[in-house]
Amino acid sequence: MALDLADFEGDWRLDRVIEDSRAGVTGHLTGQACWRPGQGGLILTETGELRYGEGAPMRAARRYLWRSEAGGVAVYFEDGRPFHWFSADAPAAHHDCPPDDYRVAYRFDDWPNWTATWDVTGPRKEYRMVSRYRPVTKR
Repeated sequence: MALDLADFEGDWRLDRVIEDSRAGVTGHLTGQACWRPGQGGLILTETGELRYGEGAPMRAARRYLWRSEAGGVAVYFEDGRPFHWFSADAPAAHHDCPPDDYRVAYRFDDWPNWTATWDVTGPRKEYRMVSRYRPVTKR
């Protein structure tokens, strides 16, 4: 698939599983991911309900900025700091945040359904987070 930022604009169902091997706990998030124009790209807002292990459910939310750059997508934190870059030809990225290491692999082979898999390691964390996105309306 050729990667065009405009293909992400709109509303998506979000299902996320977090396998925390260090804590021996699994988390599940069910919610929505919305990409809307703004700040020279698309603002991604994810919201949902997170159930982490046996704990009480909690509301979760996060925001990022996605921009078309250098033939791919540059992802920024909400405050404008660079997070990572990926493309259709290079659908993986690394974010170094010492002492932690974040690696993501995107899969678009079932478009418009797609996944992002994060492997995170560090002195106090070790987890895999798989996020599955499905369009709310037919594309």
